[in-house]
Amino acid sequence: MFNLFKKAFFFQAGIGISANTFLLLLHIFKLHLEHRPKPTDVTSSHLAFVHIVNLLIEVILVSSELFESPHFGNDFKCKALLSLSRVMRGLSICTTCLLSMLQAITISPSTSWLARFKNKSTNDIFYILFFLWFLSLSFSSNLIIYAVSSSNRNQTNLIILTKYCSLSPMSYIIKGLFVTLTISGDVSFVGIMLLSSAYMVIFLSRHQRRSQHLHSTSLSPRASPEKRATQTILLLVSIFVVIYWVDLIISIFSILLWAYDPVLLGSQRLVANVYVTVSPLVLLSSDKRIINIFQNLRQKVHQLLID
Repeated sequence: MFNLFKKAFFFQAGIGISANTFLLLLHIFKLHLEHRPKPTDVTSSHLAFVHIVNLLIEVILVSSELFESPHFGNDFKCKALLSLSRVMRGLSICTTCLLSMLQAITISPSTSWLARFKNKSTNDIFYILFFLWFLSLSFSSNLIIYAVSSSNRNQTNLIILTKYCSLSPMSYIIKGLFVTLTISGDVSFVGIMLLSSAYMVIFLSRHQRRSQHLHSTSLSPRASPEKRATQTILLLVSIFVVIYWVDLIISIFSILLWAYDPVLLGSQRLVANVYVTVSPLVLLSSDKRIINIFQNLRQKVHQLLID
């Protein structure tokens, strides 16, 4: 069972790293060509980068368990890897939330109060992303203090996080403070995702009824890409919310056991990385501009072969 989880994880991580790297490179290429890149492109690039780092950290952790690395277990490595992993997880939530908000702003009509945010420059997105990094680092600061190597057998009541890393005991006040901050932050971002998604669903429904009233079977050429992008973001948010709650349930069982269970932790790792792996594939398959790039490259290659 242990080897099965490891094989499934490395297969999943290989797909996720490849897809996110490809998505990031394509967006960097587009950002280089466009004088005024869209805020959603910058945000999608950031999401791909976060997911790449997240998967690389998971690969390091799993590899250390797979090869029984005797030199992995020390406090510094545990603090660094677990803290960075938690930061990436927080940034994944924040960036997905930001992406859904940006799409809601993009499709909002000029009469909506959201329209005032449409003319914001791309530089504002970088300031927002910087703030999200600061927020995620703040929420993960407890791991820098309390993450220790599981080889520290002189401490009791360690909370096992991985085979080699654990959380040292902390007071109920400190534990309650960080749990409250983490849960409230996650609930807030997930709540904003759901609100923005509900707004987009209502907008698309109204637009669809208006189109049917005008006896039109399709949207205008300008609205069609917006509808496609909106449906993509709605799909991403739906996948994220489902995976988030499944991961949360497994995490609660794992914490309650207070012991290293390779099957439970392996299941949690696979579930947690589903969104990280699927999200770039969804974005790649629905972006018309990326599809056009492939079509143009294929035409050029075909033309070179003919010549």
